[in-house]
Amino acid sequence: MNSVLKTVTILIPCYNEEESLPFMREALLQLISEQPGYQWEFLFINDGSRDNTLRLLEQMHQEDNRFCFVSLSRNFGKEAAMLAGFDHARGDAVIIMDADLQHPPTVIPQLLAAWEEGYDDVYGKRLTRGRESWLRKKLSMGYYRLLQKMAHVEILPNVGDFRLLDRRCVESLKQLRETERYTKGLYCWIGFQKKEVPFETQDRVAGKSTWSYRQLIGLAIDGLLSFTTAPLRISTILGLVVSFVAFIYMCVVLANTLIWGEPVAGYPTIVVLILFLGGVQLISLGIIGEYLGKTFIEVKNRPVYVVDKKGLDNPKQEE
Repeated sequence: MNSVLKTVTILIPCYNEEESLPFMREALLQLISEQPGYQWEFLFINDGSRDNTLRLLEQMHQEDNRFCFVSLSRNFGKEAAMLAGFDHARGDAVIIMDADLQHPPTVIPQLLAAWEEGYDDVYGKRLTRGRESWLRKKLSMGYYRLLQKMAHVEILPNVGDFRLLDRRCVESLKQLRETERYTKGLYCWIGFQKKEVPFETQDRVAGKSTWSYRQLIGLAIDGLLSFTTAPLRISTILGLVVSFVAFIYMCVVLANTLIWGEPVAGYPTIVVLILFLGGVQLISLGIIGEYLGKTFIEVKNRPVYVVDKKGLDNPKQEE
C-alpha cells in the first residue's frame, strides 16, 4: 500500500542550471524506476537564476508534479537555498545533491541502505575532487586541516553537501536560522548517527561552476568564524608575544646605552618597528571587525531568504 511507503525528498539547489536540468531529470527518473519501494519528491530551489532555469522547472512541474520547485526572489547563495529546501521538504529523508550531476545518483541506493540500517546522516565522502585545479585542491585540503584544528566541533574533511538526512536532522537544521551560514559545519554540530559512503566525483554534465575563488574564500572565512573563536585567541597571543619581545628589546637597548654607551638605533629600526606593530594591530582589528560585522548582520534578524514562486503540489503517487 502507498500509505506505508516512506517519502524521500531529493533537494537540488539551482543557479543558472538550464543546461543541466534535462540531464538531471532523466537521471532522477532512471533512479526511481530502479527504486520502487519509496515515494519520491524532487525539490528544486531556484536561487535567483538569470537564465531559463525557472521556466524549465515550471515546465517539469506541469508535466510531473513529483518535480517541485521553490523560486527565491534573488540570489541568496547556496547556503540559504538549502535552508529553503529544508523548510519545504516533506520527505522522511532528504537527499541533497548538485544539479550538475557531479554527485552521481547511482550512489543514492547506498545512502538509502545505510539510512534503513538506522543511520541519521549518511554523507558522501569524495575519493577524488574531479577536474579541480591543483591549487584549488591543495587549498581545500589545507583549509579543512586548519578548520579541524581550530573548530569547537569536528568538521569532516573532504565531505560536501551530498548526503542523506533523516527527518530528525532536517528538523534540527531548520531551527538554526543564522544568516551567516556554514552548513557543512552545522551537519556536524547537530550530531546524530553518521556514516560515510565513498564516491567518485563526476564531471559536470553541462555549464561551468559559478563558484569563484573570492566566493570560496568568503565561505572559508564564514566557516572559521562560525565555529571557533580561535582567531581572537591567536590575535591576543600574538599581541602578548609582540609586547614581550618589544620589552626585551627595550631592555637590551637601554642596557647598551647605559653600560657601554652605544647610541640608540636610528631611523630604520624605528620605521621597521612601527610598521610591524601597526600591521599586528590592523590584523587584530580586522579579526575583531569580522566577528563584529557578523554580529551586526545577525542582530537585524532578517529572514535568510525570500520566496518568489512555488510549485509544491502533492507528489504523484506510484501505483
